[in-house]
Amino acid sequence: MKFQNQTLVSEFLLLGLTDDPEMQPLIFNLFLLIYLVTIEGNLLIILAISSDSHLHTPMYIFLSNLSFTDICLSTTTIPKMLVNIHTQDQRISYTSCFSQLCFALVFGCLENCILVAMAYDHYVAICQPLKYMVIMHPRLCVLLVLLSLLVSIVHGLLHSLAALPLSFCINVEIPHFFCKLAQILKITCSDTFINAMLMYSAANAFFSVPLIGIIFSYVKIVSCTLGMPSVGGRYKVFSTCGSHLFVVFFFYGTGFGMYLNSTFSNSSNKNAVASVMYIVVPQLMNPFIYSFRNKEMKTALRRLITWKPFICWGHGL
Repeated sequence: MKFQNQTLVSEFLLLGLTDDPEMQPLIFNLFLLIYLVTIEGNLLIILAISSDSHLHTPMYIFLSNLSFTDICLSTTTIPKMLVNIHTQDQRISYTSCFSQLCFALVFGCLENCILVAMAYDHYVAICQPLKYMVIMHPRLCVLLVLLSLLVSIVHGLLHSLAALPLSFCINVEIPHFFCKLAQILKITCSDTFINAMLMYSAANAFFSVPLIGIIFSYVKIVSCTLGMPSVGGRYKVFSTCGSHLFVVFFFYGTGFGMYLNSTFSNSSNKNAVASVMYIVVPQLMNPFIYSFRNKEMKTALRRLITWKPFICWGHGL
């Protein structure tokens, strides 16, 4: 099939969440607040874990990496959106668009992999407590993080490189607030059959399989927990796993909601809003979930916030 009006594009137009000019200041202020809270919250988690030696355990090592991933994922999408609204310029260069696409895929997949590693850590801690320190050796934790990063980079490059040869028509408007793969495939003039098959196959491999792993881990955890004679022990287990379960629910729940919305709705605005629930909200909520539901994190954050080294040093003089 021969496509007409093909051109070599140097930039795209990100249409954002709405074309209503009266809504732009509200959206700018809201997303600026969300971004600042996301960065500050996740940065506090990282600093609290790194400054408290009691938290130098596999569970908190994974949590600090999750917070770092949340910072990177939010930084990949929100700042460009804020700049576009502030300058009233919707343009994004071809290189920047594909870079944003690649990084969003990498960090989205990395968050997914780290959640799986955290589920495995909980499984070993609860179901095999006597072997925990042997199995969850620091070298294994580092290996799991590096393996997650490698898998995520392969995932991001796979889709980005496959999309590079695509040709685009005169219409280069992306009805979204960032360069999302599905939206880019919609505006191309090339045959996207291979890209679509690759996208759905990768979604099953990189998201469905890890989700099954998380479910399997928690089935084992529940089975081990119900066999405990102590009510206090069972409560402690559910309390420990509660934060991770909330994060998993937010991440996969919003992701599944976005998938359903994109499948059954042709509205570009609805798809963009659904993506906000997946690409923005979980990263904002994760620090609050772990802070409010984890006593050790509460203590570490309290120590970090109330730490006054310069005042103490001055008194010492």
